[in-house]
Amino acid sequence: MLAFHLDGDVSVASRKTDFMDRSVAWIVSRFAISQDTSVADFGCGPGLYTIRLARRCAKVTGIDFSERSIRYAREQAASEGLSIRYLQQDYLEYEAEDRFDLILMIMCDFCALSKPQRRGLLDRFYRSLTPGGHVLLDVYSAAAFEQRDETARYALNLLDGFWSPERYYGFLNTFKYEREKVVLDKYTIVEPARLWTVYNWLQYFDPDAIRKEFAEGGFEVDAFYADVAGRPFDPGADEFAVVARKP
Repeated sequence: MLAFHLDGDVSVASRKTDFMDRSVAWIVSRFAISQDTSVADFGCGPGLYTIRLARRCAKVTGIDFSERSIRYAREQAASEGLSIRYLQQDYLEYEAEDRFDLILMIMCDFCALSKPQRRGLLDRFYRSLTPGGHVLLDVYSAAAFEQRDETARYALNLLDGFWSPERYYGFLNTFKYEREKVVLDKYTIVEPARLWTVYNWLQYFDPDAIRKEFAEGGFEVDAFYADVAGRPFDPGADEFAVVARKP
């Protein structure tokens, strides 16, 4: 049984690595990345994309709120001798001193923001881009929204102990808001010494909705894709990617 789980973990990790390699290869081709291209990764995490783009000679900046992720990303860059600027900061408050040719926001981070936060972030993107610069991000689709159901469940150590290293009971209540295409996952965590709640809001989009939000921010949408590796757009997929341009 242990060997099965290890093989499964290796297989999943291999698929993720393969996807990121294909994604970066497509990004380099799609946006003509060169040593003169300045790229910012908003929500860069441990540097999975920034490292790969820096290997392609791009001038890369990574922004993330997590001290642990930024520390790891800096260590990885140093180990390869790559010059990457990493900033531990809330990207909702980040004001760029330089201007970028390409801004990335990958892993559907955009969907976890409220509408005022998204509008503020698009304004920030607009100010941070060079004229003709691009934004690439991915979002959850309307098709994925239709697959979500309102549910209520609980379990000992819900999500395999994700919420706490201590023994706990986790309660999940899922609510759907049809008109807004929003889902709320409300997690209530009961530990021996405390009770706490996490509200996880997710916005789902169709192409018209995301095009409207970008237009309100002054952008023109160039294209939709199935993912950030450039596969053709699929309206039935759970996610899709957007390329938008600052005129």
